[in-house]
Amino acid sequence: MSTEQSARRPLISSADRPLPMRRVAVASLIGTSIEFYDFFIYGTAAALVFGPLFFPALGSAAATVASFATFGVAFFFRPLGSILFGHFGDRLGRKKTLVSTLLLMGLSTFAIGLVPTADTIGVAAPIVLVTLRALQGLAVGGEWAGAALLTAEYAPSGKRGLYSMFPQLGPGVALALSSTTFLVTALAMEPESFASWGWRIPFLLSFVLVAVGLYIRLKIEETPVFKQSTSRREQVKLPFVEALREQWRQVLLTGGMLTMTFGVFYISTVYLTSYAGQAPGVGVLGLSRPTILVGGVIAALVLSVTVILSALYSDRIGRRRVLLVGTVSSMAVGPLAFLIMQPGNRLSFFIGMSLLMVVLGIPYGPAAAYLPELFHTRYRYTGAGMGYNLGGILGGAVPLVVAPPLAAAFGGIGVGFYLTALGLISSLSVLAMKETKGVAIDARPSAAPGATAAATS
Repeated sequence: MSTEQSARRPLISSADRPLPMRRVAVASLIGTSIEFYDFFIYGTAAALVFGPLFFPALGSAAATVASFATFGVAFFFRPLGSILFGHFGDRLGRKKTLVSTLLLMGLSTFAIGLVPTADTIGVAAPIVLVTLRALQGLAVGGEWAGAALLTAEYAPSGKRGLYSMFPQLGPGVALALSSTTFLVTALAMEPESFASWGWRIPFLLSFVLVAVGLYIRLKIEETPVFKQSTSRREQVKLPFVEALREQWRQVLLTGGMLTMTFGVFYISTVYLTSYAGQAPGVGVLGLSRPTILVGGVIAALVLSVTVILSALYSDRIGRRRVLLVGTVSSMAVGPLAFLIMQPGNRLSFFIGMSLLMVVLGIPYGPAAAYLPELFHTRYRYTGAGMGYNLGGILGGAVPLVVAPPLAAAFGGIGVGFYLTALGLISSLSVLAMKETKGVAIDARPSAAPGATAAATS
């Protein structure tokens, strides 16, 4: 074979073979679905039962806020998880690290299902609960970047949006699964039994799901891009330091870019679970628990469809354009959704939830392709993870604490305009970023679209 022919050969030929790529995509989807299921069932339980069970002395409204605060604890540990697992992911490999995050998440979630309530062990109950939630945060902080890299580093550049949508479908699948699990559990028993012990079932079931996820992930090989980086001895001792020194701007901008996405998602799937309910001092729409959980399933389906479409379009028109459509649209949809949702009207609740899912799904679809394309291979796991989880703090933890007092002072429209502010932050962040469609995944992040990996060898 001539030198010219060798130069024309694809650098990652295995990525172009349909069967291995499908296997990687399915493994990424199943793994993220399981991890996010474990993460989301906590949010559903926090909105439905954790307040009176773990904070009975605070009263209904204050207990709900405290319960949401324990949910938010995980977001502050997610960046630590991205640094910790990013370190090992960038030095030891994506596959080994993803197995570790799945194990940590599964054990923490199973343990939450065994925690005694405040009536049994007093103040120790919320302390143990928060500790386990922090471990969940560490695990999911290391999960997303690894799953995104697993598909992005295997995929051919022209189809990176297509294959990178699979880890992005994980949250939608997990939301549908967690809502369905709680719905079936709630319908199968009396409310008193559900509040007493039934809520534990979804947490205990995670043990089975994690076993399935581990089996699948252990079958996947390390990514070709990481193997090439290892062969060139590109590993650095401290990926966290290297990422901040060389690409701190991208870390901050990706965090800002995803702030709206996180904010809309957790307002929709966690806060609205209590806002739409019947709890005194908290519920506004007065809908039944099964109706709210059905709304979660519908929202998950809308989110998944939107993610698929936006990821596919990002391969055609570019990541940045798709991202801007979502972030700009969210500034109007946030208040509109809360205006649409009316007390006692199930259809208005479903429509409002669906609109919110559309505007968050548009920018979320291309994110798993966009973030890996921004960072260099030697610290890509850490850099992408830090940016993603910074957005989680700004958009995931803070809104859940701010939303209840905003709704109390201004009504639901106050929460809607808060989402508008998040959308503005994300839009400005995207405007400050560059297009990456067509960039070789193992090229330096500053390389122009279409540059080959050989340019940096």
